[in-house]
Amino acid sequence: MNDRALQPEDIARLFVEAWNQRDAHSLAELFVEDADFVNVVGLWWRKRENIFNAHDYGLKIIFKHSTLTLRYTRLRQLSPKLAVVHAKMQLENQTPYDKEEQAGKRENIFTFVVAQQKAGNWLCVAAHNTDVVPGMETNLVTEKGIRPVDYRKTSS
Repeated sequence: MNDRALQPEDIARLFVEAWNQRDAHSLAELFVEDADFVNVVGLWWRKRENIFNAHDYGLKIIFKHSTLTLRYTRLRQLSPKLAVVHAKMQLENQTPYDKEEQAGKRENIFTFVVAQQKAGNWLCVAAHNTDVVPGMETNLVTEKGIRPVDYRKTSS
């Protein structure tokens, strides 16, 4: 990072850069000490240290060859010192779970809640990552597991 104070719109871009460099330290430094992070399956990490640990593991094992691409962002300023940044991203080359299947591209939306700190930098106080499942409305949990569904396609 340079000497310029971080702005709200920098957070998503710097998150992607840290991800693609497999730099969990720089990624975690985008968050305040007592931040919250909820991932795509609902794992909830509290505190920067836990956000670091989860991403350090993930970037070494689950996403070691992945590429995260920032498609676009939207900034919503809530007050002079509080903002929400939504970011549409695409993830490619996730580590295959077994030898039989290759992971495809994933679209996701990140929500970063950012607050201006005393030093002027903006840091993330909470983040939530959500996978986009095209054409689906919600998830359904049954005895067979969880799956995305679209109720508009059911016959009544």
